[in-house]
Amino acid sequence: MSSTFATPVGSPALSSFNPRASHPERRQADSLSSHWMSLVLEELDYGVLLLNAAGRVLHCNLAARRSLDASHPLEISANQIRSREAKDAAPLADALLKAEREGRRCLLRLGDGERRANVVVVPLNKDVSQAAVLLVLERGQLCGDLAAQWFALRYGLTPTETEVLKALSAGVRPNFVAEQQGVAISTVRTQIQSIRAKSGADSIGELMRQLAVLPPLMSTLRMEVN
Repeated sequence: MSSTFATPVGSPALSSFNPRASHPERRQADSLSSHWMSLVLEELDYGVLLLNAAGRVLHCNLAARRSLDASHPLEISANQIRSREAKDAAPLADALLKAEREGRRCLLRLGDGERRANVVVVPLNKDVSQAAVLLVLERGQLCGDLAAQWFALRYGLTPTETEVLKALSAGVRPNFVAEQQGVAISTVRTQIQSIRAKSGADSIGELMRQLAVLPPLMSTLRMEVN
C-alpha cells in the first residue's frame, strides 16, 4: 500500500529527497512514510484493520485490538480475521473478495444481540501494485475519553459534569447515571443543564451531535495491549 504525506518545509528527513535520488534514499523515504502511517492508525479511536482478500491481517491498530474482545462478532485467530458465528462467515469472505478484486465497498451487519456490530469494508486497490482491504469497526460510544476530556476542558466542566458527559456519550441514560453516582435524578438533570449551558447546546440531541463530531483520537496515556 502506498501513502502520500505532505512533508513540512525544512523537514530534515525528506528535505533533500528528490525524484532523481538514489534507490536507498527512496527506500528510506518509503519506510518513513510507512512508519508515519502506522503511527497515524494507532492514534485513531476507530478500530482499523488492513487485510488481504483471504482475511490475513496485515495491520491491526490499538483501537481494533481493544474492540475485538469476546463481545465482538469478529476475532483474530492465527493472524486471520474470522467471524465468531457461522452465518457471518460467507458474507464476510464475499465482501473481502469483492473489495479486493472488484473494488466494491459495503457495510456489513454482523452478529446478533450483544455481539451485533457494523463493519465497513473499503477496497484499497487504486494505483497500487497489490490490492488490500480496509475494515473499519464501529465505536462503542460517541467519542473517546480523551475527546470528552478535551470537550470538558474547553467548556470548563466540573469533574462531576465530565463524568456525566462521558456516561451520556457511552449511551447511559440519565436515570442510570444517577444510580451509578448514587444521587437523585434531579441532580443529574441539573448537571446536564449546566453542561448544555456551558457548551451552548440547546438540547441533549445537540450536545450529542457536538460529541459525535469530535476528533477520534486515542489518549497518550493509554495502556498498550498485545
